[in-house]
Amino acid sequence: MPSRPVASGDHVVLVDGSSYIFRAFHALPPLTRPSDGLPVGAVSGFCNMLWKLLRDAGWVDPTHLAVIFDKSEVTFRKEVYEHYKANRSEPPEDLIPQFPLIRSATCAFSIACLEQAGYEADDLIATYSRLAAEAGAEVTIVGSDKDLFQLVGGGVTMLDPVKDKRIGPDEVFEKFGVAPSKMIDLQALAGDSVDNVPGVPGIGAKTAAQLLEEYGDLETLLERAHEIKQPKRRENLIANADLARVSKRLVTLETNVPLEVPLDELAVHEPNPSRLIAFLKAMEFSTLTRRVAEATGVEISSVTPDPEMMSGRRAAPPSPLRGGLG
Repeated sequence: MPSRPVASGDHVVLVDGSSYIFRAFHALPPLTRPSDGLPVGAVSGFCNMLWKLLRDAGWVDPTHLAVIFDKSEVTFRKEVYEHYKANRSEPPEDLIPQFPLIRSATCAFSIACLEQAGYEADDLIATYSRLAAEAGAEVTIVGSDKDLFQLVGGGVTMLDPVKDKRIGPDEVFEKFGVAPSKMIDLQALAGDSVDNVPGVPGIGAKTAAQLLEEYGDLETLLERAHEIKQPKRRENLIANADLARVSKRLVTLETNVPLEVPLDELAVHEPNPSRLIAFLKAMEFSTLTRRVAEATGVEISSVTPDPEMMSGRRAAPPSPLRGGLG
């Protein structure tokens, strides 16, 4: 596995794998592999999004690159609040068999494929971002999850892969009315119905932004809640102060994850186009196979489909999941 220390002038690109998966799954009509009916719509969308990122977004040009996934929903946050994400249903049935295929696709692109037990992908992204920024590198987080907005600033920006839009401090303020440094407090107040973060009843993002503008931060607001003129708002803040603090712990990303794969090992290296084409041929993605072949100068007929991905086989996750760089 290639390794190169991150230094000033480098560009570290971290892709939120879960964001890619669910955008790919929901944005496209169902698709099955012709030879055996295997659901592959999310895999196809994921591959096309990765190809677009690497080929069309010329400004990306990373020195270090990884796609980061959630390993499971059982993380330290369950210990903080047992109902965290308790409202989430199981993934769609036809998406489940595509998860290992998507990880295999990442490796076929010769990109580091990472996940770590006990932590969410966002925590890994937060830790890698901190380390890269401290080393003087530019960091781009590819994703649009608002939980990641707290990381923006100090050399870290985001890229919305659907809108192809850069998200910096100005864009965060425009959308939420607070600077990235206050996004944690805003989410602690407003909560998050998707992740079942309780927040304070009756306070949404707009009200939270107004309160933070007036009082500065969550603790100051809670300490001075008795000063608030609106009775219901005042009562809710006083009664749910502890819940707001719990919510803040839930939405605060961990920037000190004990990483199993060091940042230096995310160094980009020369990809293997034949390996990618072999995967795409096995998936029977003819259009993207042609695009990759044309862009890389590889003759399609000279590449044999990856036998591990062929019809009738069910992929197991690459082992180790950080693989794909060898």
